[in-house]
Amino acid sequence: MPTLNWIGKDKVVNHHNEVPFRVLEKQYTFGDVPDSGNMIIHGDNLEALKALLPKYEGRIKCIYIDPPYNTGNEGWVYNDNVNDPHIKKWLGQVVGTEVEDLTRHDKWLCMMYPRLVLLRKLLREDGVIFISIDDNESANLRLLCDEIFGPRNFISTCVRRKNKLVMKGDKTFKSVIEPLYVYAKDKSQVEFSYTSKDVIKSDFSVISAGYGEKEVIFKPGELHFRTEAGLIRCRRYKTLQLNNDIEISNFVNLNEVSITAEFKWSEAKIREKLNANAHILVKDNSSMSMRIYFESTGAKPLDYIDEKYGVVTNEAGIKELENLGFKGLFDYPKPVDYITFLLNIANDKDAIVLDSFAGSGTTAHAVLNLNKQDGGNRKFILCEMMDYAETITAERVRRVMSGYGEGKNAVEGTGGSFDFYELGTTIFDNQTELLNDEADTEQIRQYVWYAETHTAYKADPNRSNPYLLGTHNFTDYYFYYEPKEETALDWNFLQTLKQRAEQYIIYADRCLLAQEEMQRMNIVFKKIPRDIKRL
Repeated sequence: MPTLNWIGKDKVVNHHNEVPFRVLEKQYTFGDVPDSGNMIIHGDNLEALKALLPKYEGRIKCIYIDPPYNTGNEGWVYNDNVNDPHIKKWLGQVVGTEVEDLTRHDKWLCMMYPRLVLLRKLLREDGVIFISIDDNESANLRLLCDEIFGPRNFISTCVRRKNKLVMKGDKTFKSVIEPLYVYAKDKSQVEFSYTSKDVIKSDFSVISAGYGEKEVIFKPGELHFRTEAGLIRCRRYKTLQLNNDIEISNFVNLNEVSITAEFKWSEAKIREKLNANAHILVKDNSSMSMRIYFESTGAKPLDYIDEKYGVVTNEAGIKELENLGFKGLFDYPKPVDYITFLLNIANDKDAIVLDSFAGSGTTAHAVLNLNKQDGGNRKFILCEMMDYAETITAERVRRVMSGYGEGKNAVEGTGGSFDFYELGTTIFDNQTELLNDEADTEQIRQYVWYAETHTAYKADPNRSNPYLLGTHNFTDYYFYYEPKEETALDWNFLQTLKQRAEQYIIYADRCLLAQEEMQRMNIVFKKIPRDIKRL
C-alpha cells in the first residue's frame, strides 16, 4: 500500500503514546441532569481525546470533524492555519528543531496524525468517521486515513455543495464543492439507514396548461411520470418517463427531492394545483423554467434544497448562527441540516457522537435536533481548544436547549443538559514521575483500570471493597491508594476482601506479604506508581 511521508512524521507516528493523561475537571452543569453524557471540553483536543480513552475507548458510534483546511487564512475566529500559537508550541515540543524546515502541509500532517490515531481508538467496531476537508489537504488526508484506518475501511468520498455561486467577479474562479471522507473502524460491521424512501413525502398532481390533467407520481423508492412514452435515465440512477401529451423541454436534472425542467404553464395555475408539501422556485417567468422542491421526512441528500430551509450550504449555516445571535464570527459554518443528515444515516438513536474540532457547536445542535425529531437518546462530546469554547460553543448549545430567535424566526428549545469541562492536571507529576496527589482520585482509578483492561471503568458505590476497581476475565483488581498516605498490602488488607476471584491484582505503595503466600492465594502485587502502565 502506498504511504505518505513528510518531514517530522517519525516524531508523530507514536506520539499518541507520549501524550500525558490529564484529568477532566468539571466546571458546571447546564440543565437539570448532571453527568447526562453530554460534554463540552475546553482544551487541546489531542490531550482531550487522550483523557476520554479510559471511559470511551471503543464506545463512540459516530465522529464528525471539520479540521482546519490549512488555507493559509489567519484572519478567522477559528484560525485555519497551522501557525496558530497553540499548534506552533506543540510542534516545537514534539518535532523539535525540524519544525523550522516544515512547510505548512508538513505541519498540518504532523498535527492531524496523532489526533486521527486517537479518534480511531475511540470508535466502536461499527463506528464511522466523517471528515470535511477542501482541496488544500484533500489528497494528503485520503492517504493519511488509508494509513490509519486501512484502505479496506474506506467507505466513500461524498461531495457537498458549500456555496451558491460558481464565479466571483469575471476572472476569479470560486470552488463551490468540498469533499467529505467517510471511513469505518470495521467496514464489514457498518450499516447505513439512508434510502430514497426517507426523502419522498407524498404523491401529488400538476396540471399541464392546454392539455388537461396529467399526474406526476412521487412514491417512496421511485420517481417517475405516469406515461406510455420514452425513458430518460438520470444521473442519480432514477428514471423519468415522459408523457407525449405533456409539454416539457430542456430537461436539466432529477434527484430524489427535486425536478428541474421547463414548463409551459402559468405559475399561478401550478401553485393552485400543487400539494402543500411542494415549494416552487421560479427562475425565469417568461419561459417558466422552474424547480419544484419537496419537504422530506427527516433525512436529506447532501444537496437538499427548498424554500423553507434554503440551500444547505455555508450560507445557510451563517443564517442559522445569526438567528442564534452570533453574527459575523464564522465565515464558513456547517449547516445544522447537513450534520443532521450524517448523524441520521449513522443509524443509531443511542449513539455517542464526538466532534473534536467543535467550532461553533453545530454537531451538538444537530444531535439535539435529531433527538427531538425521532425521540432518540444520542449524546454529544465536543472538544474545542480556542478561548470561545465557553462564550460561543457552549453558549450556542445553551440557546438551542432553551430556545432562541424572535418572531417568525423563533425556535423552540430542545431541552437537555450538558457538563462543561476544562483539562486539568496530569495523572503523573511531570517532575517526579509519581502519581499527582492533586489529581482527582476517581479519575486515577479510571486510568489504572483502563491501563490494565482497556475497558471502560464503571464506578459502583455498592462494591464490597472501596478499593476494588472491578472484575475482568475472572480477575479482581484492587487499587489501594490514598493521596499523601502510604498504603501496604498486608494481612489486615486481605481481610477486607469480601468476594472470591480466580486471581487478584492489588496495587499498593508496598507489600508486607511473602512471595510464597501470594502465589498460594493467586495474588499479584503491583507497586504504586512504578508498576502503573504509562499509556
